[in-house]
Amino acid sequence: MVQPLDIGEYRNIYEPGKVECASTEEMRPLEEIIGQERALRALRFGLEIREPGFNVYTAGAQGTGRMTAVRSFLDELAKAKPRASDWVYVHNFENQYEPNAIALPGGRGPGFREDMKRFIEEARRALPRAFESEEYAKRRDETLQSLQGARTDLIARINQRAQEAGFVIQMSPIGLLTIPVINGQPVPEEQFINLPDEVRAEVQRRRDALNTELRSTLRQVQEIERQGAEAVTNLNRDIALYAIGNLVAELKEKYADVPEVPAYIDAVQNDILENLQAFLGIPEQPGAPPQFQAFIRELPFRKYDVNVVVDNTGTSGAPVIVEQNPTFQNLLGKIEKEVQFGIFTTDFTMIRPGSLHMANGGYLVLSVEDLLRNPFSWDGLKTALKTGEAVIEEPGERMGFITAKTIKPEAIPLDIKVTLIGTPMLYQLLYRMDPDFKELFKVKADFDIVMERNDENAGKYADFMCNLVREEKLRHLDREAIARVIEYGSRLAEDKQKLSTRFAAIADLIREANFYAAGDGAEQVERQHVTKAIEEKVYRSNLIQQKIEEYIRREIFLIETEGEKIGQVNGLSVIGLGDFAFGRPSKVTASIGVGREGIMDIEREAALGGPIHTKGVLIINGYLNNNYARDKPLALSARLVFEQSYEGIEGDSASSTELYALLSALSGLPLKQYLAVTGSVNQKGEVQAIGGVNEKLEGFFEVCKAKGLNGNQGALIPASNVQNLMLKEEVVEAAKAGKFRIYPVRTIDEGIEVLTGVPAGRRREDGTYEEGTVNYLVDRQLREMAETMRGFQPMTPK
Repeated sequence: MVQPLDIGEYRNIYEPGKVECASTEEMRPLEEIIGQERALRALRFGLEIREPGFNVYTAGAQGTGRMTAVRSFLDELAKAKPRASDWVYVHNFENQYEPNAIALPGGRGPGFREDMKRFIEEARRALPRAFESEEYAKRRDETLQSLQGARTDLIARINQRAQEAGFVIQMSPIGLLTIPVINGQPVPEEQFINLPDEVRAEVQRRRDALNTELRSTLRQVQEIERQGAEAVTNLNRDIALYAIGNLVAELKEKYADVPEVPAYIDAVQNDILENLQAFLGIPEQPGAPPQFQAFIRELPFRKYDVNVVVDNTGTSGAPVIVEQNPTFQNLLGKIEKEVQFGIFTTDFTMIRPGSLHMANGGYLVLSVEDLLRNPFSWDGLKTALKTGEAVIEEPGERMGFITAKTIKPEAIPLDIKVTLIGTPMLYQLLYRMDPDFKELFKVKADFDIVMERNDENAGKYADFMCNLVREEKLRHLDREAIARVIEYGSRLAEDKQKLSTRFAAIADLIREANFYAAGDGAEQVERQHVTKAIEEKVYRSNLIQQKIEEYIRREIFLIETEGEKIGQVNGLSVIGLGDFAFGRPSKVTASIGVGREGIMDIEREAALGGPIHTKGVLIINGYLNNNYARDKPLALSARLVFEQSYEGIEGDSASSTELYALLSALSGLPLKQYLAVTGSVNQKGEVQAIGGVNEKLEGFFEVCKAKGLNGNQGALIPASNVQNLMLKEEVVEAAKAGKFRIYPVRTIDEGIEVLTGVPAGRRREDGTYEEGTVNYLVDRQLREMAETMRGFQPMTPK
């Protein structure tokens, strides 16, 4: 018969003597990421390979330190990379609706902006001075003087010719008027129409001839005026070039290493020359408010601003950007608008960068859950990675909803590595449902939730504690506390040979232990503080567990922990509440009768059983057929149920429990009610591992303790689950005192022997079982039921 488990298997204790130092104060800070060799190897490959599409998806459970590890890894990697370029947007003088993007060496963007600002300010001072000088006035007069003489001669010739023809010329808003002169007096139009016809005809003939000559002369006058205006324009251009030439040359020389900047400066210079009046002063608008006057004065100069959208002045190496809120605009940038005198306006100075622009030339880290939660963000990121360009546009314009005219900034070329952080489930969903995903994120870095528990990793665990207490200025942990935290790591991993890599939970435990140490006035965190932190964390969340235990103690929920019963056994299940999980015992009963229905799962019939639970019940049917139906049919009608269960049941961890209850009902042998059972079973009768073994055992222990420990109580677990045992110290102490036992079983035969105290019995060569054994009694009962079924004659109604 199976013997109770050795006490040393209840919990893998970490001896404090294995800790090298007396406390974390004497330890070295951790300088590496522990327990994630596979993930770090994938990260390094994905982030260093330069071919497109090799972006990284970092998969792992929440709390495994994915973000911290990726950020730490990238910060170190980025130090060895060159500093990324600055990016600025400037006015496009050929098309103001399509601003130009210019790349400058990292850190030079703000300097270029200030240089341009200073250049325009100096130009606004130098140009008025140049055009107000006596030299300019003298040259302008000299230029116009010769042209003015020729114009005067032409006008005098026109007047002379008019007098000879008997007319005087008068200027009017619609041009030159030729007025006839009769008897030395000008004749107005109203008098002219009253003249005799022959006089008017003669006058009109002479007027037509004069007008022909006038038009020819006027063309000469206009040509002279045009030449004058052109001469003045050329003079103004020469003066302006002289005034700002040195400034332009200085700027072009300073940025000669950036090919696009000198071309831009030339465009600025040409625009200044074409818009000199703005620099010489704009007349004030009569009656306009002062703020409007100031706006009008400064508006012409706004196009010379430089909008620095990416500034890497303060960075060392490549940028590492972690975007916590990846909305479409936060990720891809936006174009802001402002209201000026009741009108929405925008220009290139209101272009704002997104995380893609800030991380260009480096690394961008995103949470895939947050990315998918924001509309358009995922599609926008994919488009940018596929095209290799960061395009700033409105989300509504992208969807075709906005038709108002706005600016369209030039796209910025992307050189970036993107790291997504998410769960393995989301990775699978994206890989299957989005064809672009597998082309853009070809590298998966999988973060494990556990690592081997060995001396090396335990030492790194302690180094992690050292890091935490130094960074957050907590109390150091002594040797006993370090050992207790390492044990807690195995409990989180649910494996005595493993340590959990959920460092967020480990860090929270240390913070809570530090709080209780501070309350006690202790200089260091001791073992009892860590234990109290664990217990208090449970106490904050175990209200429902205590309510259930109270109902069991008051016999509202019927759970028996003493005596023996036929067809009844205590099963163990786990209830999860998000932040807390606990074991709950449930009474499982079986009833049998003659019939052909086989095994009926009442939970399934009531729509409370899940598919995996149903599978477990069907496996029981297979076990019965394999062991007892080789020489006879099963004439069995059985019912299995979890008593007082009012919620859904899922999982197959109770299949062995249900089989024990059924074998008891068939054999007539009572089962020990002070023993609880967990474990799944296969058709060959092998008991298989299950999850939550620690919570299940502790849950039954708490019920036994509440109803009174009698020295006989315990539980049956799969032998393969022994390696998962990290029971709390109270259970271990009770086991040492002989008040609680654990039986590791490998087969149903081993389990039924423990529960009944009767040998299971082996099948003999003739197919029968040894007399008096459990299997013999079950086989006999099934044979009698089959014979009863065969001899049964249904009564026909008279």
